[in-house]
Amino acid sequence: MVDQSRYNADNPVQEYSDAAMPTPLPPELYYLSNFRTALAWVGERYADLLTAEEQAFIAAFHHLQWQAQALLVRMIMRRGCHFRLSKLDYPELGDCLSTAKPLLELGWLTDQAPLAPAEIVELLRKDELLLHLPMPGQRAAQKKSELVEQLLAQDLPTQTFTDWCPALDDQLLSVLVGALCDRLRLMFFGNLAQDWSEFVLADLGIYRYEAVNISPQSRGFQSRQDIDDYLHLRELRVRFEEGEAFETILAPLLAFSSSNPYLCSRQSRLLFQIAQHVEKQSELELALTLYPRSEHGQARWRQIRVLESLGRHAEAHQRASAFSQLPSSDEESQRLERALNRLGRTLGLPVVKRPKAVAESRIELVLPLPERGSVEIAVRDHLHQDDAPVHYVENTLLCSLFGLLCWDAIFAPLPGAFFHPFHNGPVDLYSAEFYPRRQVLFEACLARLEQPDYAQLLLERYRDKFGIQSPFVFWTLLDEPLLKMALQCIPAQHLQACFRRMLLDLKANRTGMPDLIQFYPQQQRYRMIEVKGPGDRLQDNQKRWLAFAAQQGIAVDVCYVSWQAA
Repeated sequence: MVDQSRYNADNPVQEYSDAAMPTPLPPELYYLSNFRTALAWVGERYADLLTAEEQAFIAAFHHLQWQAQALLVRMIMRRGCHFRLSKLDYPELGDCLSTAKPLLELGWLTDQAPLAPAEIVELLRKDELLLHLPMPGQRAAQKKSELVEQLLAQDLPTQTFTDWCPALDDQLLSVLVGALCDRLRLMFFGNLAQDWSEFVLADLGIYRYEAVNISPQSRGFQSRQDIDDYLHLRELRVRFEEGEAFETILAPLLAFSSSNPYLCSRQSRLLFQIAQHVEKQSELELALTLYPRSEHGQARWRQIRVLESLGRHAEAHQRASAFSQLPSSDEESQRLERALNRLGRTLGLPVVKRPKAVAESRIELVLPLPERGSVEIAVRDHLHQDDAPVHYVENTLLCSLFGLLCWDAIFAPLPGAFFHPFHNGPVDLYSAEFYPRRQVLFEACLARLEQPDYAQLLLERYRDKFGIQSPFVFWTLLDEPLLKMALQCIPAQHLQACFRRMLLDLKANRTGMPDLIQFYPQQQRYRMIEVKGPGDRLQDNQKRWLAFAAQQGIAVDVCYVSWQAA
């Protein structure tokens, strides 16, 4: 079961009465204990937002016998809503049909669900299809997919499981409260991407989470409208992903409005996806009307590309010039600079001198083609020396050091940053307000690099937090010897410069770092190495990183590899 000590005096949870919630439950009922904890969490934090139906469900659930509670939880944790009784085999629950009786009486389950042909075929094996749903001309040698196609072509009406298969010795139980339980799950997690298995993974020790003091007021949604809006946007996204005509989705999507920044970001992301779709369909004028409606980070420079495709170069140049006055990120600044140069040539404008690109420090290697492994590993093994070891780290090492140093700022219990015990990072991690809200905290963390004991601090934090979920620390790749070597060889001022750059744009600037790092412990120095195989070239985020490294005096080589002729 989830450790109840996580819900401490600063993090109270409304407990059920002893009569309604016998404690402790035996270990095999961990899933029921977890679900009860989630209901208590939701009941405490969302009492003012719960509908009458949701309130009635929670109240009735409390008064059920534990066997019925457990069966319902087992069913809602599984995929789908229809379950053959023969598949509901849970030794701790005994006879599931008898156990289901109070759930049937409450209307939470039904044994009379109407099933469309597409639903009944999902519940039957191939041999059962042949035996119980005979079709003209069917053959035992046919694949199940062929039998299904043959059945669906008959356009048969919906009917109950028993009516479909009267001779089959089995029954069907169907969950009718799935949508209601999904809403409760949404309130608990703040999203529908996470499910009840998060509890199980925590119970098994597969995932460990930072224990954040979550106030009773912390929750993902502040009004019932927020909940309804989330579900509305999710429905629109699912309809779009399933191939529904975008025209039917656009009107409600464009009409959507909310004061909740999280929901607005979801709307912007879906608008951007639809704009990309219509652009690929060559509906450029429509794409040009949609991109400005989205706050997605790539929406502005996509407008420039669409205008270029339409041949409206002067307008594209005007927008690019306006956007470049206040770029939203280094990536956008880089793209806009290229667009302005390209458009300037097209329009015959005076050439604007660009700053001279930093000359890369280049290594060229000719290596034998490895039998297995990547080109990065081949270079690592070739350059490795006993007194100058090389590690394949890519983005993981600096991100991990950042995560360890700034742990307290990242997991600070700010209002709305955490609202359940299963966050691997704050909800607003990639929002524009993430750093400004915590600027004082981050400055305190970065200031530790100016203290002589910062290496000991990071080492102690590594040992103390090892294995706890983090959006930055890669525990499987960062062992203690690598950490010690990095702290010995990378100067504190380099770490501080890298971390400050990351904080400017956490999502973009945590990538693009060189593949390898070579340490020279006797000289207490290091170099980083970006590896490029035959035909490979530097990507934009890598070029930005190399330019930054040159400014900071960080040694970086670009290693170009070709393979020896056979």
